[in-house]
Amino acid sequence: RWIKFEEKVEHGGERWSSPHVPALPLHSLFQLRTCLQKGTMLLDLDATSFEEIIDKALSGQPEEAELQPALRERLAALLLLQPQHQPTKSLLQLLAQLGLSPCRGKAKGRSEPRRQLSKTPLKEQLRNRFKKKVPPGAEAAHVAVGEVEFLEKPFAAFIRLRHGVSLGSLAEVSLPSRFLFILLGPPKVKAYHEVGRAMATLLTDELFQRVAWQAEHREDLITGIEAFLDELIVLPPGKWDPSTRIPPPSHLPSRRRTAVDPLDQQPHGNGDMTAAGDRASPGHPGSGEELERTGRLFGGLLRDIRRKARWYGSDFSDALHPQCLSAVLYIYLATVTNAITFGGMLGDATANMQGVLESLLGTAFAGFIFCLFSGQPLTILSSTGPVLVFERLLFTFSQDHSLDYLEFRLWIGLWVAFFGVVLVATEASHLVRYFTRFTEEGFCALISLIFIYDSLKKMLSLADAFPVNWQYRLDNVTSYSCTCNLRRLFNPILTCLFTLQCPPLRSVHCDPSSLPTLSLQPPATTAGLSRSQCLDRGGHLLGTSCQYVPDVTLISFLLFGGTSLFCIALKRFRSSRYFPAAVRKLVSDFAVILAILASCAVDAVLGLETPKLLVPSELKPTNPARGWIIFPFGANPWWVCLVSAVPAVLVTILIFMDQQITAVILNRREYKLQKGAGFHLDLLCVSLLMVVTSVMGLPWYVSATVISLAHMESLRKESATSAPGEHPKFLGIREQRLTGLAAFILMGASIFMAPVLKHIPMPVLYGVFLHMGVTALNSIQLMDRVRLFLTPAKHQPDLPYLRHVPLRRVHLFTIIQLLCLALLWLLKSTVAAIVFPVMV
Repeated sequence: RWIKFEEKVEHGGERWSSPHVPALPLHSLFQLRTCLQKGTMLLDLDATSFEEIIDKALSGQPEEAELQPALRERLAALLLLQPQHQPTKSLLQLLAQLGLSPCRGKAKGRSEPRRQLSKTPLKEQLRNRFKKKVPPGAEAAHVAVGEVEFLEKPFAAFIRLRHGVSLGSLAEVSLPSRFLFILLGPPKVKAYHEVGRAMATLLTDELFQRVAWQAEHREDLITGIEAFLDELIVLPPGKWDPSTRIPPPSHLPSRRRTAVDPLDQQPHGNGDMTAAGDRASPGHPGSGEELERTGRLFGGLLRDIRRKARWYGSDFSDALHPQCLSAVLYIYLATVTNAITFGGMLGDATANMQGVLESLLGTAFAGFIFCLFSGQPLTILSSTGPVLVFERLLFTFSQDHSLDYLEFRLWIGLWVAFFGVVLVATEASHLVRYFTRFTEEGFCALISLIFIYDSLKKMLSLADAFPVNWQYRLDNVTSYSCTCNLRRLFNPILTCLFTLQCPPLRSVHCDPSSLPTLSLQPPATTAGLSRSQCLDRGGHLLGTSCQYVPDVTLISFLLFGGTSLFCIALKRFRSSRYFPAAVRKLVSDFAVILAILASCAVDAVLGLETPKLLVPSELKPTNPARGWIIFPFGANPWWVCLVSAVPAVLVTILIFMDQQITAVILNRREYKLQKGAGFHLDLLCVSLLMVVTSVMGLPWYVSATVISLAHMESLRKESATSAPGEHPKFLGIREQRLTGLAAFILMGASIFMAPVLKHIPMPVLYGVFLHMGVTALNSIQLMDRVRLFLTPAKHQPDLPYLRHVPLRRVHLFTIIQLLCLALLWLLKSTVAAIVFPVMV
């Protein structure tokens, strides 16, 4: 059987072979051409049953090849016999048959009489699990070849039905049939089987399929075979083993064929092939109408709104898929970790004027509003490193000049929002068309490296909070001990009691019965005390092992690395050879969630006090000195509102570059997005959110490149009916608004989910950060070119640009890009980080 690749019946193993590229003897194609030239040819035959087809095929022979009536009857009877299909059995059926001996099974199969073809599909056909691999709307072609003793010369027929007809039990899977090819002949010629394989292989070829569909005369089919032969690639004998089955390629080449269509010189592909090729090619939407200037105020914004309005309903209905649930949980955990981490750093930089709670609330609010109204709802808003650097500089400047930080920041935010609206009105987003791959890759690599660096930095800081017990020596284990000592407290307490009960002026003797009961057995009563009980009673610990700390740092690193590796392994499970495709796809979709759950389970079983996720449980500002609304006047001089425009220009550049480069990366053609971008609308949403977050004293937000790329990666769509042996095709991204909305609603509810979230170890979430950074880094061409430095020329992958560009120029380009990346990193790490967007 064939869909795109060939599968043989392995009679010894009683199963279908693995799919492979069919390899044909050249002679079989020449023989096939002869069969089509001399045999029966029926095009657009009107028939409703296989019996009628055979009758017309046998009566429609050329005069020189016409059969005797007796031979025709015997041939018809032979062709109308019920074919024996190779059954596709489930694992349970195979297990149930393990008790049957092979001999009994074969004897039973041979003793069954051959009955006539059934006019209705058999139960085996209807239950055949192979049908799931067949694309919807497909039709069957039948190739029947064989040796017949009563024939003296070959009989060949090619039949095309006018309409697809169900031919009862003829097909392995119950499908309407369109083409039939029959070749029967005397036993002296042994090439029939190879001619049949050649015919079946031709019918899987895209170009010949079009020829077979549209052919009006015999000559058209012959021309189709000639075109196939023109493009044939021949392997020399002796250089290759013909019994070797060539595995299907991991990526099929372009569908555009170099040969000219033999019928009408024009390819009749489904849809616009040029447009499909353009969509498949990498690049950003610089040539689309999304970034063309209209010349009118807010013209680009109005065009964005019109474009996105017609998709708004489907943005919710398209989210009704289990894959979206996985994306919601993944993005929620990524954003809540980022918000808490960023909030902690922001609290340190601003004396808790903005802290974890403000970060959580701000992210939830800004993200929700953006996903509801933006032009590209797949974008995830978050705080970024450059913004944090600006906040730190702004707070220090305010302290040095006795200014109110939040009020000064409010005016900067209002100016930034104003400048942002001006940029939207003047259609400044059209400058995005000048962003090249060089800039996009440098920016994406920088943000990815920040994710990787921050996750590792956070993990290394655990060694300070949970020091490794370097002083432990196995040989000294006999001398390690730790006891609770209350002796130092005993004498002062006893003296005090005696003084109170026995005043020296009244009595010399002290009646022991008048004293409170006090146990004076020092070691026996302290032996069972725990560390905390000992310290609560005012005692102190004595011994060489009292400072022992469990190796929390080690288990944290194991959880960190294990989570990241587990994410990668489960993501790759989609292309593994184990379990059915549906199970592999489900595991791959929920890879990150499964990795987090598994790591949390390991942590719970071990029971070590690893650092856990800390979420505020009260809804009040982190710094009690501030409120939820920041007033524009009162704390600072009046001229501050005007001076604020100067730093606002720098923040505007930062916001514009950060937002638009991320938007360009997300809207690249290689992601096959169908609903279009919204550069102007996105920038307007970010600008207006600056007003709200500034008034409420919440952090500023802009598109987060790595988390947004992770969001898109979790929503990849792939073809459900890929041919056996063929990798599923990438169909695009599940474009909708619901995953982002749900993730940010959960973010807002995190304050009330503190009892549950407190069980998630922070190293596990840092492992997810590492996975996201590495995945985003591997998605850019820069990493492929960096690997070329370490790969000998003969082992380098067959990349398209290496065929056309000298390797030294590729290396030069990569070195320049890496130098620019290093410069950006150094700049980001200094106080000059405020000019970071200008350098980009």
